Amino acid sequence: MLIAFKLFGSLALLMFGMKAMSDSLQKLAGPQLRHILGAMTTNRFTGVLTGTFVTAAVQSSTATTLMTVSFVNAGLLALQQAIAVIMGAHIGTTVTAWIMSLGFSLNITNVVYPAFFFGIILIYIKRRRIIGDLLFGLAFLFLGLATLKETGFALLDDADTRDAITSFFSHFNTADVLTSLLFLLVGTLLTVCVQSSAAIMAITMMLCSTGVLHIEQGVMLVLGENIGTTITSNIVSLSANTQARRAAFAHFTINVIGVVWALLLIRPFFELVCSIVGFDNTLQPSSPSFAVKASVLLATFHSAFNIANTSLLIWVVPQIEHFVTWAIRTRTNEDEDFGLHFIQSGIMKTPELSVLEAEKEITAFADRIQRMFGFVKDMLLEEDKAKAKQLYERIEKYENISDNMELEIAKYLDNVSNAHLSDETKQKIRAMLREISEIESIGDACYNIARSINRRNKDSETFTTQQQHNLLQMMDLTDQALTQMNNNLQGKREQLDSHTSFNIENEINNYRSQLKAQNIIDLNEHRYSYGISTIYMDIVAECEKLGDYVVNVVEARIGQKQKN
Repeated sequence: MLIAFKLFGSLALLMFGMKAMSDSLQKLAGPQLRHILGAMTTNRFTGVLTGTFVTAAVQSSTATTLMTVSFVNAGLLALQQAIAVIMGAHIGTTVTAWIMSLGFSLNITNVVYPAFFFGIILIYIKRRRIIGDLLFGLAFLFLGLATLKETGFALLDDADTRDAITSFFSHFNTADVLTSLLFLLVGTLLTVCVQSSAAIMAITMMLCSTGVLHIEQGVMLVLGENIGTTITSNIVSLSANTQARRAAFAHFTINVIGVVWALLLIRPFFELVCSIVGFDNTLQPSSPSFAVKASVLLATFHSAFNIANTSLLIWVVPQIEHFVTWAIRTRTNEDEDFGLHFIQSGIMKTPELSVLEAEKEITAFADRIQRMFGFVKDMLLEEDKAKAKQLYERIEKYENISDNMELEIAKYLDNVSNAHLSDETKQKIRAMLREISEIESIGDACYNIARSINRRNKDSETFTTQQQHNLLQMMDLTDQALTQMNNNLQGKREQLDSHTSFNIENEINNYRSQLKAQNIIDLNEHRYSYGISTIYMDIVAECEKLGDYVVNVVEARIGQKQKN
């Protein structure tokens, strides 16, 4: 029981170390990673290189894939470019296997405790905290590997236990096709269950290094891990939009194609890798060099497989895009689907990725609110009362969902804020909370305008030609303000054009004052009733309020403090 707890505990240490190290590397890289992904994917070859280097840097293909999917959803990356980046991520993630191999090849416990010592010092130095977290993550990773290796060898030192495990695996003929497929399936299922290909790779290396698992069976587990690591992202993407599901399915498709050709050519491909490493199949597990060479062979096979697969499939990226587009069809109601598209749960993310997702979600939120305002304008122009009633009900639905979206995004940002954040990220989250509050207020203003129009329709009142013209002109100005706001939300913070938004707001205020003064004159001259005058000025006032909310969003975006 104690040995079992040590095995599971060492795996937990290893997984925690990998996550802590990946989180720290992403925090160190910061927004530069996003800029690299956006700027260095001009063609499929640079896309592969970008995916490789970014994944090797952050030690997480999941992180790279999530960032890539976010860019695809936002329209910053084409699906073809995203597929190339994902291919590169498959190569970059093989660095993890080499770290594992290092843990099985060398005595790394001497490095662990100095890393803990210097890490705790740096953690208490605020400006160096991220580097301290990185050292802690690396130390936990190596400690988990060392404990796993020692526990595994200690377990197998017992002759009865070793004989029992060896006897179990000896029942499987390494040359049998069904056996190969069985271990492939086991590797896939274990990776899906644990949600960490690194942990399963560590177990595979331990079993092969001790000799209880034949190296060819270990190779099958490695191929299964490559499929299993793609299934989690596909499960998570089920609730996402079409482009996200296509990118996730491309991730799965690339690895399945690779595994298929690898199975067909497994014998010559495996022998080629053995010759590269200098591994002799006749080498006995009792040999002092067996453990080292077995772990190096698995790491080399993992890298060779992903490099060869990418080298083959990079020439058919357009065909892969056509296939996933054909397989994942656009939902008929996606344009009206108001679920959160960019914020996804199920995968542990870093604050940097979470903030990126929230930014994209806020941009989509603002775009939908402008669409809602378009329905309000249509309702004003609609002469058929039945159709106007349908538009009103649609606007009412939009308003309810905008309330829910504000709550969901705020809840998500609140969870993100519980993590260790840099001052810059904290400031971003405060600004985003203000943005969603003001965007929801824009939705309320749209609904209030629609209520006023609906009240006019119920009372069978009509605006004069001049009133209708004035309202349309006011709505055109308001729509311009919303368009400029959305442009600012979609652009980079350092390139925002806030002056245009402020100028439009001044135009709205001046026009409101002009209409207010003219309304008093028109009432005195009995050009229309007081009742229609009230509805008319309510709409004008709500448009002016809406303009104020737009300016508040822009101010939050540029980091300007809210006015009292």
